[in-house]
Amino acid sequence: MKRTLLAYILTTLFLLPDFAQTQPTKVPRIGFQLDSPASSVTARIEAFRQGLRELGYIEGKNIIIEWRSAEGKAARRTDLAAELVRLKMDVIVSAGPTVSRALKEATSTIPIVMAQDPDPVGSGFVASLARPGGNITGLASLSSQNSGKQLELLKEIVPKLSHVAIVGNSTNPGDSQALREMVLAAGPSEVYLRYLDVLDSKAIETAFGAAVKGHADAVVVLGNPILNTHRQQIVDLASRHGLPGTYARPEYIESGGLMYYGTSYNDLLRRAATYVDRILKGAKPADLPVEQPKKFELIINLKAAKQIGLTIPQSVLARADRVIR
Repeated sequence: MKRTLLAYILTTLFLLPDFAQTQPTKVPRIGFQLDSPASSVTARIEAFRQGLRELGYIEGKNIIIEWRSAEGKAARRTDLAAELVRLKMDVIVSAGPTVSRALKEATSTIPIVMAQDPDPVGSGFVASLARPGGNITGLASLSSQNSGKQLELLKEIVPKLSHVAIVGNSTNPGDSQALREMVLAAGPSEVYLRYLDVLDSKAIETAFGAAVKGHADAVVVLGNPILNTHRQQIVDLASRHGLPGTYARPEYIESGGLMYYGTSYNDLLRRAATYVDRILKGAKPADLPVEQPKKFELIINLKAAKQIGLTIPQSVLARADRVIR
């Protein structure tokens, strides 16, 4: 009887499926939320995908990405953040500070990776760059700190620069720092700076009208979701009024703007994939220091310069990382 029972048990175990091998491997799910339409930042999205591929992740195969965009509509931002939290993502990537704010309010447990933020400490997302301390970490763009350099470049390419219109949004936390940087860069050169506040898209054309009436020689466009979403209108207005301009994002130059100097956002998005990888492998956001930009770029659009009758000095062109002809 004992031998018969043992044979029965062994036979039954042999016929049972190997559960260790048949159990499906859990595929990580990450959320990626934008404010702007995805079509307006395709290069950044591809840079993020490239970063994942370099780490061995293939979308749809061993990682799933839930893409969400507010399409430039602030009212959708909170709803999309709440949706990604309900879907119980393993990690959520934020494409900008306004999205980071919505995600921070939606969850204190799901890890959040900032793909770029001008001032994570000032915005209250992390306790410090070295020790984030919560569920948020990632990359700081420090874009406001580039504003002084942008003004210096305008002084190089615009003869007798004296009046500069700065188009921004006073609700954007980075604008005040950008203004401070430009005031320092203006120094004793007697360049008059005028801030034009654009709180909604209807105020864009009004702002450019005020710049022209104020005899602006050039314009600096700061970054925020309202302006970024309407960048084509902005670069068209600058061209129509003959205003040389520097812009907050490389995408403005691809849309016909004159010049961009600042952080390489594509590089930041590629590096954001590294944070996703480390968190999926068990690292806690609180223990991952926020990294700063490593790559900067100068992009000049000679077509835009020609349209407004401006000649870019060779000394500036020689320093450009990319020239659109």
